[in-house]
Amino acid sequence: MKTYFILIALLLLPFLSVAQEPIKIAFVGNSITQGPGRENPGSFPLQVGQILGNAYEVKNFGVGGRTLLKKGDFPYWNEPQFQQVKEFRPDVVLIKLGTNDSKPQNWAHKAEFVQDYLDLIAEFRDHMPSDGKVYVMLPVPVTRVNFGITPDVMNNEQRLMLFEIIQKSGAEVIDLYTPLMDRPELLPDGVHPNAEGLAIMARVISRRIRM
Repeated sequence: MKTYFILIALLLLPFLSVAQEPIKIAFVGNSITQGPGRENPGSFPLQVGQILGNAYEVKNFGVGGRTLLKKGDFPYWNEPQFQQVKEFRPDVVLIKLGTNDSKPQNWAHKAEFVQDYLDLIAEFRDHMPSDGKVYVMLPVPVTRVNFGITPDVMNNEQRLMLFEIIQKSGAEVIDLYTPLMDRPELLPDGVHPNAEGLAIMARVISRRIRM
């Protein structure tokens, strides 16, 4: 009888190992995503990892100053993190790009924003399981012009494009705009959330992932 149970356990072991593998989550973004450092627990992606716990493996692939647009001044496409996301083969990808695209030299190519975004989603999906999820995160509000980043483009023009992208790609959406919309004090430079703002973002994202 003992031998029988040992045999059953050995047969079930591969299935148990698979079940215990963590869900891999990749965050793609600019300086807001990178935060005080990709490995810094104060960054909102790593805060999400702390909230979600050991059932998830969260990695921060944010790079400051990068654009979604391929013709932007510093495209995310050209960064090593772009390849690292694909090599990670995530189950979930969360994208928060677009803020630097609102700078005049980048938004000159706005006609390509939607297609470039759709291409980025397709690139990641090629390296994800068939049931993987992609989330398009609506960026936090921009409360004043700074670093060349403009509120009118971000809060109005680009937001409409993001909804078009979500509809065309079938991606999920996470709204980071509304939670900080009436909290300008959490965006000291008008663009980057402070520690309290990053913590709010982490909570919003964690709740959405668990849905």
